[in-house]
This record gives sequence, C-alpha cells and structure tokens, in this order.
Amino acid sequence: MRILLFIILLGMLIAVGYFGYSAMAVEGDPIPTEGYVALALGAGFSVVVGIGLMVLLFFSSRRGYDEPPHFK
Repeated sequence: MRILLFIILLGMLIAVGYFGYSAMAVEGDPIPTEGYVALALGAGFSVVVGIGLMVLLFFSSRRGYDEPPHFK
C-alpha cells in the first residue's frame, strides 16, 4: 500500500516538474509590467483572505462558537 502511494506521488511530482518546465520553456514575449502588477495584487489578496479566514477560525474556536448546541 505504501509503495503504491509512493509511486503515485512520485508520478505526480514528475508530471508537475514536466509541466512546469514546459511552461517556462515557451518562446514568446515576456510578461508586461501590468501582468506582474496583476499577479502581485492577486497573490496579495489571496494571502489577506487566507489570513482573515484563519483569524476568524481562531476567534470562533476561542469563544466557543464551534461547540455543539446544548438544549435545555
């Protein structure tokens, strides 16, 4: 079972490496400045949303909102 999992994960790693290399080896025009700005804004926004969701999860857990309801 572990060997099968290892083979599958190794195959996925090889596939990702191949597709990453083939994407970087494409001939063409470089990314314009607007593309880098859009990439940075999108990545920054994703990080901010991720941090905000983790903060909400932390406060929700601390205040007991994640507990099951107790009926009287």
